[in-house]
Formats: sequence, structure tokens, C-alpha cells
Amino acid sequence: MSVQQRPDADQQHQPGASPNPYTDVATIRRVFTYARTIAVVGLSPNKLRPSYFVASYLQYRGYKVVPVNPTAPEILGETSYPSLKDVPFPVDVVDVFRDPKAVPEIVEQAIEIGAKALWLQFNVVAPEAAARAHAAGLDVVMDRCMKIEHGRWYGEMHWFGLNTGIVTSRRPERLRLGQ
Repeated sequence: MSVQQRPDADQQHQPGASPNPYTDVATIRRVFTYARTIAVVGLSPNKLRPSYFVASYLQYRGYKVVPVNPTAPEILGETSYPSLKDVPFPVDVVDVFRDPKAVPEIVEQAIEIGAKALWLQFNVVAPEAAARAHAAGLDVVMDRCMKIEHGRWYGEMHWFGLNTGIVTSRRPERLRLGQ
């Protein structure tokens, strides 16, 4: 009996070869080697939104988070900019929390400002825009979460209650004041 290889296994590094070629582990890990400044496009000031959650995690881990949101002057204690073109310093990674229809314009701005990577979060799937960014020399990750991938590769999946190693049906005992 021979072991069969997945048809797309050796095509992972070639954009366009599989339904989502932009989930390559080597690319994801490479992005974290040079990422220092991350512009989060679509960062919400609402603490209950996923963009806020991810950005606060990245900020906590030491990355400079640059909010890009034209409706808020400041998010997470950082000045918010209306667009990538308005950010007055270099950006390493553009992390996108916007509708896929907005991604082509964001890609053009990312190329214009000299970003090194484009990261499209879960459900932000724009294959043509991703291909444009890749063709311009940017590392591209699509339909993945920066927080989850960082936790996966840097041993922090337990942060915020993920993968704690505790599997039980019992509720934790609550400490009450005065006990």
C-alpha cells in the first residue's frame, strides 16, 4: 500500500495553485520575524469587536499597533489615521479587518507605503487583491488571524482561555468574598 500525497501539497507556495495558497506556514512565520509595526485597517474602538481584541493582544505582545480608522481619533492609546497613506512612519504589516470589497484599494495603499506584508483576517477573502500584493513583492496571508497564528507559533494559545489543557465538564469553584 502506498501513501498518497494530497494533490495540492507541493503547490502550497504557488499562488493560484489551491483554493487558498496564502496560508503557507513558512510565510506566516517569516512575517513574524520582521513585523514590528502593524497597521490595523478597520480597527474598531469598540472593545467587543474582534479587531480590538486582536490589536490589544498584539500591542500587549510588544508590537506597535497603528489604528487605521477614519471615524476615531484614537484607539488603544494610539493616534488613529484615516488611511494607510496618512501614516507618517514605515509600516511592516497591514492587517485588514474590512469587507473584501475594500481590499483592492487597501492593497494599492500598502504597496504605495512600502509595507512588507498584507494580512487578511478571517473571512476577508480577496484572491485578486492578494495576488496583486504578492506580485508586488509583499508576503500575503489570507483568511487567518494574526493573534491565533502568533499564539500557535509562540506558545501562547492559552492567553484569553484558549488551549489551557484543562478538559472538564465541571465548573470552576468560585471564590466568594469573606471566605
